[in-house]
Amino acid sequence: MEQRTLRAAVIGVGSMGRNHARVYASLPGVELVAVCDTNLAAANSLASIYRCHVYTDYHDMLSNEDLDLVSVVVPTKYHFAVASAVIGHGVHVLIEKPIAATVEQGWMLIEAAQRQGVILTVGHIERFNPAIIALKEQLNNHELGNLFQIMSRRVGPFPARIMDVGVVVDLATHEIDILNYLIGSPITRMHVELHRHLHQSHEDMLSALLRFENGMIGVLDINWLTPTKIRELSVVGERGMFVANYLTQDLTFYENDSCQGRAWPELALIGVSEGRSIRLKVPRREPLYEELRSFCEAVRNGTEPVVSGEAGVAALAIANQIVEVGLREQPAAALIERALAVGM
Repeated sequence: MEQRTLRAAVIGVGSMGRNHARVYASLPGVELVAVCDTNLAAANSLASIYRCHVYTDYHDMLSNEDLDLVSVVVPTKYHFAVASAVIGHGVHVLIEKPIAATVEQGWMLIEAAQRQGVILTVGHIERFNPAIIALKEQLNNHELGNLFQIMSRRVGPFPARIMDVGVVVDLATHEIDILNYLIGSPITRMHVELHRHLHQSHEDMLSALLRFENGMIGVLDINWLTPTKIRELSVVGERGMFVANYLTQDLTFYENDSCQGRAWPELALIGVSEGRSIRLKVPRREPLYEELRSFCEAVRNGTEPVVSGEAGVAALAIANQIVEVGLREQPAAALIERALAVGM
């Protein structure tokens, strides 16, 4: 039986929104019906490429178009209002991360979507990165044995376009969601260092040390201050280490030679020595294409999305906690001064 064509729209056509429009226009069984942005020139230029309708007011678009799904790709502070309107019209919605400006708003969106019976998903795009999917499969198969540490580095140049949030909410939410996805254990303790060098009002550098309930240690190195883009995640365990490169979609295994030949769960750590490095075969795919294709399939089949609204709220809640801890951490000088005072 021939499937009905899904009618899609994009609200917000900045750099990311333009890519959403491009992918919808290329997906089989999907028609890009409309784009909406307060910048009429930007919307018009995109509409001329994909031959779709143009709006500067998303309320008009939602009232005039018969839509199945919408991507909300606007600044974070507008996520709640725009997504609420989309849900109110009974349209399935993908909200670029973070889900909303506050955790409370995120829960309100989830509850509204449940009442309306529509799918709500959050654009945590790295869930669809082939290297991360392959890494998750390796960890599920206990290829590393017991896990010790996970380290994530997401750094690059300062993006002048992002003014309403800091590097924790904009970038670290990617890593927080991936840590939740890969490790699945609550954070029980954290030490956080934040700094603002270039951003007018928010932090642009994060260094964090996390301890998980299962005993693993997490390290986050996130900034907008590095003159080259680096996106890398490593996981260390008994058998060795996996390193995933988000950009090249490579996954490499560095084996602990002392543990080779022993099978899980009989594996016991008796030492660490350098073994082979093995680059796993990972089929390269565009994560955004896979994300939107998955969203469309969930809409078409009425199935749960890969990234739930609850997962989006969890990532935002942890990001907010990181910022809160970082802001209240006392400078070392104050701690030393207090210790000296006690000693006197």
